[in-house]
Amino acid sequence: MTLDNIIVIIAGIVGIVFVYWFFLLKKEKIIEVSDIKGKDGFSHIDITVEGGYTPEAIAIPLGEKTVLDFTRTDPSSCLEEVVLGDFNVRRELPLHKKVSIEITPKTKGTFIYSCGMNMYHGKIIVE
Repeated sequence: MTLDNIIVIIAGIVGIVFVYWFFLLKKEKIIEVSDIKGKDGFSHIDITVEGGYTPEAIAIPLGEKTVLDFTRTDPSSCLEEVVLGDFNVRRELPLHKKVSIEITPKTKGTFIYSCGMNMYHGKIIVE
């Protein structure tokens, strides 16, 4: 076996391990918002929109009014809009401006929100 064959085999193994880790072992970070209160007395969570949504997953309590504050810093046209289908919300996200969306979940579960083209997703977990 020559040196170039060994290098290709090692690079292939490293690539397989990376793909396995990235798609199967990567754990999403869930932000709990029950303790984050704004001046208005409601729970607030800041969501940055840049190449997706950060944080990607948030957990909020059932029946409590929560304000999602989206700030888009990515000029991509795909991220110009956010859609919370389960809450019947579709909002434009102007570049570098905060857009606040108030929701009050009525049922427990996991609710997905996305960009207008349904390419980028976030998750609201109601507990």
